[in-house]
Amino acid sequence: MAKMKLLFIIAFSISSLISTVRSDSSDHRYKEADSVPLFANKVGPFHNPSETYRYFDLPFCLPDHLKEKKEALGEVLNGDRLVSAPYKLEFQREKDSVSVCKKTLTKEDVGKFRSAVRKDYYFQMYYDDLPIWGFIGKVDKEGKDPSDYRYYLYKHIHFDIFYNKDRVIEINVRTDQNALVDVTEDNEVDVEFLYTVKWKETNTPFEKRMDKYAQSSSLPHHLEIHWFSIINSCVTVLLLTGFLATILMRVLKNDFVKYAHDEETAEDQEETGWKYIHGDVFRFPKFKSVFAAALGSGTQLFTLTVFIFILALVGVFYPYNRGALFTALVVIYALTSGIAGYTATSFYCQLEGSNWVRNLLLTGCLFCGPLFLTFCFLNTVAIVYNATAALPFGTIVVIVLIWTLVTSPLLVLGGIAGKNSKAEFQAPVRTTKYPREIPPLPWYRGSIPQMAMAGFLPFSAIYIELYYIFASVWGHRIYTIYSILFIVFIILLIVTAFITVALTYFQLAAEDHEWWWRSFLCGGSTGLFIYAYCLYYYYARSDMSGFMQTSFFFGYMACICYGFFLMLGTVGFRAALFFVRHIYRSIKCE
Repeated sequence: MAKMKLLFIIAFSISSLISTVRSDSSDHRYKEADSVPLFANKVGPFHNPSETYRYFDLPFCLPDHLKEKKEALGEVLNGDRLVSAPYKLEFQREKDSVSVCKKTLTKEDVGKFRSAVRKDYYFQMYYDDLPIWGFIGKVDKEGKDPSDYRYYLYKHIHFDIFYNKDRVIEINVRTDQNALVDVTEDNEVDVEFLYTVKWKETNTPFEKRMDKYAQSSSLPHHLEIHWFSIINSCVTVLLLTGFLATILMRVLKNDFVKYAHDEETAEDQEETGWKYIHGDVFRFPKFKSVFAAALGSGTQLFTLTVFIFILALVGVFYPYNRGALFTALVVIYALTSGIAGYTATSFYCQLEGSNWVRNLLLTGCLFCGPLFLTFCFLNTVAIVYNATAALPFGTIVVIVLIWTLVTSPLLVLGGIAGKNSKAEFQAPVRTTKYPREIPPLPWYRGSIPQMAMAGFLPFSAIYIELYYIFASVWGHRIYTIYSILFIVFIILLIVTAFITVALTYFQLAAEDHEWWWRSFLCGGSTGLFIYAYCLYYYYARSDMSGFMQTSFFFGYMACICYGFFLMLGTVGFRAALFFVRHIYRSIKCE
């Protein structure tokens, strides 16, 4: 009951925090001529999703009263900086070629717009919580030489808005291809910015107005690929589990029969294989503090991932509510830090470690440390570029307070609970006083070749789905098929566990008893394969460019892959530990 109560409190806290992410607190019901909130968000190169700037960094028409919208934590982390837009789109009020403003673009203004058009800038706005996009201009490439290109700025925007009774259902934006301003030359230009508003009635209910943003990932073509990915992964799992179950069961059965026969017929016969090292297999690993900290951090990240999947499956992360995901990540990571403290300290004490306080500090810094250093570097880059990805000082203070007042105390409480649990390490056989020497092994039984073998199979089961995830996180596609992603995640865990168990058995059969770190490294090696895929995706599948986008992509993907390494390493070790305990419990060892 206590656990259920705790889960309920956590879920309630998360849902209440995420509910603040919505762009407007109203009930989205309007009367004719009511003012509907329209916010300008950001502009940036279309192919560089991390490189975004404030809307009015470009010399657009300013509204009469420029107001910044108060944003939730997740929206700020997502790089959203909403301000009031210069357009007035009252409910059911049509407008035709209304002037926003007349202004003279200076040479500097023309240069800014030309640079933006050359880099394929787009703008993003929010109208009654609905996202809208448009390009700010176009390039005329009639001449083959880039010096002959002409750059044009759009000056007339058309808004097509659909409504159902008293609610806004859909909004589309078009740019008038005939209303252009030539910004090719560094000359002053007089320009009048215009906009047109058309209203149309629709039968689409308000509850389904976000469905159109999810349709791209639900098209038959994409679903076919997703299901092909699932079938590919399932076949991989079935073949692997079938192969391992057949081989390991037969081999282990022969081992058990052999060892039982040896005990009955020749007590003094020399033992071979994995039974031969029974006195060393449960000898505690080197660097036990680091090992326990990695296990605690991996367990926390696994719990975080499960909670995120639960929220995704119940529909919290609806399209273009990305702020909710960042809010959930921060809040759940803070609330689950007690799990890391308890797991790490409890296991460290089982390994007869003495300095549990140092172990707790190491657990708190093992994942947060590299993440913090990466964030400091990337935030500095964003500040230099004056991009919206640079977090305001207030947001940084909020995150530091969450870490100080929530994460750290829960980590310490978990550590104290782990120390006081007084659980002993369950080893089915006694460990000898002195370790046996490991016999010389061929090169392919080394750590690096084993990690390469261990990581390849789990990665092959998920790589098709990785493209869609990357295209969503680092592009403009929308990923909404969380059920398929959850199945792929389960398959990833199963394959990781099975391949780690198999390699652990072959390692023990070769009389190499140092399996603790090896099982963790083999389990986590999929994270290295995912990072290698990042290199392929960046250079072969995306159009990203520039120092800022490159540093953001490889910096944050390094942190994500490191998190996968810790999480899957924990899964691999736990599976290997269960297997090793089982086989040594099944034989009689003197």
